[in-house]
Amino acid sequence: MSRSVLLQLARDSIQEVFQAQRTIDKPALLNEHPLLNEKIATRVNIYLNQDLRGSFGSDETTKSLLEDIIYNAKMSAFEDKNFTPLTTSEYLSCEIELLLTTPDGVISEKDPAILED
Repeated sequence: MSRSVLLQLARDSIQEVFQAQRTIDKPALLNEHPLLNEKIATRVNIYLNQDLRGSFGSDETTKSLLEDIIYNAKMSAFEDKNFTPLTTSEYLSCEIELLLTTPDGVISEKDPAILED
């Protein structure tokens, strides 16, 4: 099963930090997926062995969906005050959950670990 664009964006955002370079082509994504321009609040949760490993979300819809996912994914992985920054091996073994707060309610989807135990 292919990874959704939104979950791939969350993964790519974290991977950018590990690679220390910008790899996300924002204009291309915005052109291909106009929904990414919408202002939608998100939360990114990271799980390692079903235990929460990082979490960060927006309370307000001030950023585009694209910018919100990128920011919250990086904050969840590296800036959550309750956890140490995610390591590369943890990244490869973690599940990522993306929650979107829409007028119709919260939409949730999870991305399985890249490497299975």
